[in-house]
Amino acid sequence: MGDVLNEGLREKKRFKTRSEAGTLAMGERVAEMLLPAPKLYVLRGDLGAGKTTLVKGIAAALGAAEAEDVTSPTFTLVHEYAGRKVRLYHLDLYRLETERELLTLGLEEMAEQPDALVLVEWGEKFPSVVERADGEILIEHAGGDERMFYVRVKA
Repeated sequence: MGDVLNEGLREKKRFKTRSEAGTLAMGERVAEMLLPAPKLYVLRGDLGAGKTTLVKGIAAALGAAEAEDVTSPTFTLVHEYAGRKVRLYHLDLYRLETERELLTLGLEEMAEQPDALVLVEWGEKFPSVVERADGEILIEHAGGDERMFYVRVKA
């Protein structure tokens, strides 16, 4: 199912980081690429790939939260951060299994707000999220602490 998102996407940028600090710093460069709002992006990558760390950097760059205040929404499912110009929604769908469970989150309502930047971890599990997404950020382990980041947007 994850490959369905790749259809109709073009690679916009590719980044490599060598540390958690590098991933945080890269969030600033990526943040500008994800705007203007409203936008929804799927964050793809294995457990521990750096999805939440990237969101920390993006949130800090947008003035929505300090990096240390951003945590994984694995158990709460959604975290919301209000920035100067953007409202950042960080979702983790890892624990959800059905489209029905997804509907209870109000994802469509979040994504329709004019100032919304919605970043969804494990969104590739759900066809409705893939269809709605404006693009994806794919994170791959590149050995040790190195990570490759591919920012792709719909063509």
